[in-house]
Amino acid sequence: MSEVLTHVADNPAAPHAVSVAGADRSGRGKAVLVTVLKSALALVFGLPLLFMIVSSFKPDTQIFADLGGIRAFLPVGDIGLDNYTGVFDRVPFAQFLFNSVFISVATVVGGLVVNSMAAFVLARMRFRGQKVLLAVILATLIVPFEVMALPLLWEVNLLPYFDGVEFSQGWLDTYAVQIVPFIANAFSIFLFYQYFDTIPKELDEAAMIDGAGWFRIYRSVIMPLSGPAIATVAILTFLPAWNQYLWPLMVTQSEAVRPAMVGIDYFRQLNVSWGQLMAYASVITVPVLVLFIAFQRSFVNSIASSGVKG
Repeated sequence: MSEVLTHVADNPAAPHAVSVAGADRSGRGKAVLVTVLKSALALVFGLPLLFMIVSSFKPDTQIFADLGGIRAFLPVGDIGLDNYTGVFDRVPFAQFLFNSVFISVATVVGGLVVNSMAAFVLARMRFRGQKVLLAVILATLIVPFEVMALPLLWEVNLLPYFDGVEFSQGWLDTYAVQIVPFIANAFSIFLFYQYFDTIPKELDEAAMIDGAGWFRIYRSVIMPLSGPAIATVAILTFLPAWNQYLWPLMVTQSEAVRPAMVGIDYFRQLNVSWGQLMAYASVITVPVLVLFIAFQRSFVNSIASSGVKG
């Protein structure tokens, strides 16, 4: 101890070096702790997906035999592609997949147009009751969809529908009933509103001097500058549309318009085939998961830039 004190006394820079070394050790300790926490979270969320994918290659007997051990997460034992071929034999999977893709893409495209135009009016134009209208729109976020499901079902069943040949009453068992009610979204309007409000309004004035109207400003000035907000709304609209289950279950009866999520019920009727159920869930989950992982950086950046004002 006396030697250390003597060294510190003889070298005035020693205390600074000791503090820097301590800071480095503290920084490394925090980095290790963060890595451990991230790894734990990855296991918590990743192991169920791994179990689903691995089990999709196993027969039911093998799945239950491997439960309770590490083999449940490993592609070992009696594995094959029989579950995947069985999926196509049991349900019209291609039709279900097409329906989900069509409904999700149509909802995203319609949502981008409608919600961005509504947000543009609220953020860039000035009129009486503007803030009140925005508050009413945001207030709808606290109402769960389950509360509105039955009134909405009654309402869409009274609407006129044109099937290309003649008019009929009710939208049930159509694509429209799965798309139109979800195009306008309060959260998407709020995200666009927040982002539009950060764009300098001097751009509007300059465009008006050049003779542009409000729609031209929206189309040629505001939207080209709103890439991050568009990406955010597109992703946040696509995921709920793809995962929709309750509403399609209520409003569809024919396989021609049913989405993929409702198709899961086919594997839970009478004799449950767990291997085929895992295969079906993997096919409808993995593409979306890969898409999200591929664009996760853009997703995080768009959330940060469109959700924070300033």
